[in-house]
Amino acid sequence: MNKSDRDTRGAQEPFEEPVILPTEDVLDLHAFAPKEIPSVVEEYIEQCREAEIAEVRLIHGKGTGTQRAVVRHLLGSHSGVISFTDAPPEAGGWGATIVRLRTQKASGGSDRSA
Repeated sequence: MNKSDRDTRGAQEPFEEPVILPTEDVLDLHAFAPKEIPSVVEEYIEQCREAEIAEVRLIHGKGTGTQRAVVRHLLGSHSGVISFTDAPPEAGGWGATIVRLRTQKASGGSDRSA
């Protein structure tokens, strides 16, 4: 048995099916690994648009600014994003980003290509 077999042998998924969480207007990115951030933010934006949530707050933290830069780069190229800015001081300041979204209804339905 090699090391990778030992590492994965005891690891089991805690749930049989994916856990569905309600879509809310705030997402704290601290719980995700840095490499997961782009896909998490992309999926979150799409879920919010489908739920007709027009404004969200992404909490990326202050730190060195790396996560903030990754998030903002993604937001700047996303067709579902109208605008984004630093959160007000009481909502995280430059450690969070407020994002205005084009909702599915406002954009005439899904704009994803098939």
